[in-house]
Amino acid sequence: MKTKVTNLQSNKGNAIPNQFQINTQEGIFFQSYSSIIVKIDNKGQIFLDEYFWNYSKTTSKYRSIFLDETTKETQAKIDAGIYTLTNLN
Repeated sequence: MKTKVTNLQSNKGNAIPNQFQINTQEGIFFQSYSSIIVKIDNKGQIFLDEYFWNYSKTTSKYRSIFLDETTKETQAKIDAGIYTLTNLN
């Protein structure tokens, strides 16, 4: 499989500028502007960038859409060790 980059889609089906889903052989990534925010590896394990995962209101909004959960739910999964914080950039 080749790398495929697509824009996230709004509820109305429109491409959201600067918000990308990247499908690779390593897994699926969410990129906001030029920063990788989330990596979901081929085993389904989720990694969040330790610095950028909650960087701004915009990043949080689209990360929540990508993961289909609220920031509060994401934080709880980090605290529980379900998600791993690491340097993705």
